[in-house]
Amino acid sequence: MAEDQVTQQLQHRHMEEALAMAEEAYQVGEVPVGCVFVFKGEVVGRGRNETNISKNGTRHAELVAIDRMLQGGFKLEDFRKTQLYVTVEPCIMCASALRQMNIERVIYGCANDRFGGCESVLRVCDSSTLDGSRYAAEGGCYRDQAILMLRKFYMRENSGAPQPKKKANRVLKTQDLELAKQ
Repeated sequence: MAEDQVTQQLQHRHMEEALAMAEEAYQVGEVPVGCVFVFKGEVVGRGRNETNISKNGTRHAELVAIDRMLQGGFKLEDFRKTQLYVTVEPCIMCASALRQMNIERVIYGCANDRFGGCESVLRVCDSSTLDGSRYAAEGGCYRDQAILMLRKFYMRENSGAPQPKKKANRVLKTQDLELAKQ
């Protein structure tokens, strides 16, 4: 099998694991964002949003996973050879933290048009004006699945929101997504 095919298969497997973490977040009432960190081809960290459960707005999937990795003995210098697979483009806060951790690469599902720190709002990942190592970031891997999960979440009321909004008569939009298995 060609090296590109193997790389693509691993990429899909890791993104599917991130989607499973996002599904876990969805099931407990969190915004469905999930991630996995991969070092030397192996998953070394997993995270999902915990902002509603913890009542702490900084408990994003990426930061939850980093905390657990560091508590478990993962070495700071190993982030230089670690990739992150995350369902949604990291926000500016998380993109900055990833840069400070010297992450090697980020692969994400869908863009974050309101808070994205890799391309949608700011390019924290490779800005020449910021400290820390620049990292490569690419989006679109399982994009439609990530968008659909977010849409499902926002169809229902977010009881963890400061002022939950009633969502009567909302319809889940899927017609603009190509949900063919990637």
